Amino acid sequence: MTRPAAIASYRIERLLGIGSFATVWLGFDPDLGARVAIKVLAENWNHDLRVRERFLDEARLLWRLDDARVVRVHALGELPDGRPYLVMGWAQGGSLRDCLATGRLPVRTSVVVLREIAAGVAVLHGHRIVHRDLSPGNVLFRHPPGDPAREALDVGEVLVADLGLAKAIAAASGLTARAGTPGFMAPEQDDPLAVVDARTDVYGLGRLGDLLLRVSTSGRPGTPAPLRAGVPPKVAAVLRRATEYQAADRYQDAAAFGVALDRATRSWAPGRVWSRYRTTGGRRRALASAAAGSLCIAVTLAAAGSPATRSPGERATGSDATGRITVTLPDGWHIRGSGSPAVDGGREPALVMAPDPGRWKSDPAMPGAYVGLSADPTALTPALFVSQRQHWNCVASPVRTTRQANGEWVVAEFTGCLDGKPVVIEAATVGPGGAGVVFVQISTSAGTGPAFVDTLLGGVIVRVR
Repeated sequence: MTRPAAIASYRIERLLGIGSFATVWLGFDPDLGARVAIKVLAENWNHDLRVRERFLDEARLLWRLDDARVVRVHALGELPDGRPYLVMGWAQGGSLRDCLATGRLPVRTSVVVLREIAAGVAVLHGHRIVHRDLSPGNVLFRHPPGDPAREALDVGEVLVADLGLAKAIAAASGLTARAGTPGFMAPEQDDPLAVVDARTDVYGLGRLGDLLLRVSTSGRPGTPAPLRAGVPPKVAAVLRRATEYQAADRYQDAAAFGVALDRATRSWAPGRVWSRYRTTGGRRRALASAAAGSLCIAVTLAAAGSPATRSPGERATGSDATGRITVTLPDGWHIRGSGSPAVDGGREPALVMAPDPGRWKSDPAMPGAYVGLSADPTALTPALFVSQRQHWNCVASPVRTTRQANGEWVVAEFTGCLDGKPVVIEAATVGPGGAGVVFVQISTSAGTGPAFVDTLLGGVIVRVR
């Protein structure tokens, strides 16, 4: 895909994402000194009147809503080839899917995020609009400049995005095409003749709550996993009612869901208003963007690991702070322990290895790797985990598998990146005894062959507790 130099008066800086029907670019307005997201209808759908109309419907809905909790549209235009485009606000913090790809949010932050999502969806319901596709990829975070209190938040402002499937409630039933994200779609969305209304979105809110607040989401909604440690017990009843099979048994709309969530958490934080929550102290989670393009990887470097004494010719090894991850180091590489947030509020095993681990994330020329063990509920399989770690500003090679002594790895390689590391490799395998997913993000120089990658992956050892 060729990056356009400009769209209208906006200078195009890089690709933000590619969807089924559209491409999103990061644009810069030189007059205002501001960045925007520009969504362009894909070329292959330009002559499909249904898809084109749905694209324009999204623009009309966003323009009409004009609310701080929903991604704003600033302008609608048309390229010389006739394709429409939307100029929208840019969410610098990425999506909820990006954040969860490398670790879970702390419990309190998760509750805040869920409450904010509900408030955003309530705006839609207040305008008689049903979203129909509430999922982690359609929840965005924005850190507005010049707002120190908001910038200090764990996640910034929470925005509801991608209204491409949204419909007026009055028109959202009867021969409605099956649409949505598997795992977050309400049962009635499988029936083209079923009524789809605000209660359909309530189901999506419940499933997002399961994702954020339960130990796992691998079970059926009717037999949910326990809540994460620290979640108020009454929240379980809220999530259970939101995900009832029959729409009539759920909350009537997002506002009712939000009120129920407030009540369930009232004893946990007396008098606190969760909506537009501001932190008042305590440890804050930093949502950092890795130089390789992965959003929301939280890396807190600990004491440097010391390679074990070895015989001549034997390669150095090192372990993370917990001792659960051991790696064989390429010549000249060193290790530092690190971690990502765990379900129990502690840290999941993780480490960084590179010639200079302290510079690996910030220096595009520095090769290295981030190795971790994730119990993230979105990482159901290595293939799914890797598929969620796309780098849209790079060229993707076909996904491959490689069998090593420690398991079969799914490997995706990205090259030709517009910024950051020249080559980024995402790999994952099943942890020992089914203990989550072992994942490795490797950055190398151009021309490094698969043998180096396979040797590095084969040297990763994870121990069962």
